[in-house]
Amino acid sequence: MLPTIGSKEMVAWLPTLLGVGPGDAVVIPQVCYPTYEVGVRLAGAEVIRSDALTAAGPARVKLVWINSPSNPTGRVLPAEHLRKVVAWARERGAVVASDECYLSLGWESEPVSVLSDEVTGGDYTGVLAVHSLSKRSNLAGYRAGFVGGDPALIAELLAVRKHAGMIPPAPVQAAMVAALADEEHVVVQRARYAARRETLRAALTEAGFAISHSEAGLYLWATRGEDCWQTVDRLAKRGILAAPGAFYGPAAGQHVRIALTATDERVAAAADRLTEPF
Repeated sequence: MLPTIGSKEMVAWLPTLLGVGPGDAVVIPQVCYPTYEVGVRLAGAEVIRSDALTAAGPARVKLVWINSPSNPTGRVLPAEHLRKVVAWARERGAVVASDECYLSLGWESEPVSVLSDEVTGGDYTGVLAVHSLSKRSNLAGYRAGFVGGDPALIAELLAVRKHAGMIPPAPVQAAMVAALADEEHVVVQRARYAARRETLRAALTEAGFAISHSEAGLYLWATRGEDCWQTVDRLAKRGILAAPGAFYGPAAGQHVRIALTATDERVAAAADRLTEPF
């Protein structure tokens, strides 16, 4: 295990830290947070979205990113799917990195870590899991995260990162230890998000939105079957801010991401505004 300066830093720099570069390829989810692609571009490697990957797959793939529960879709990958990804990558000598920062926020499905024995069989070779305390413990401003998994890969990352100055301050690491040792606040936080989710989900459905996936995480992945920018504009006129699906990949052009992170008061206000005719 190795502490990181939040999980986004690790997502952005992992390809470079692993020595991935020009001529190599990195697989990222079909619909995903933009930093996955940015990290591959920083390393000078080729981006391959998972929907464009053939059954055989190019031999030059060095890293496979998975994100479950997903940002923005809230989709949860079952253990069987994760096993197949790990097996596929091992056959090609590629590393699997799983971004699991929403792992504690399952609603309709129970998320599974890529490091679970039912996925790896107890063998962490070539497998990493990235975690964050921003969501479960409200430590976003602390930049508190960690990566765990293959001891050999962790040792390589440590050797490079300490020379690059990628060292979380000691007070932040102490805060992480305290937060990870306490599950009571996580239960309280989950209940708060769950209530907001029910309020927004009901209001969006009543307003004519369809909710896709969204079985876990901090977002509702919603669509009205129209261009996402048109939906964003409709919502903005009601004082509601949503992220356009186009930010997350070419296949997401008709969805918007609506967060559960506003205060209870603002979520209730948004739900009221969704009753206005579209």
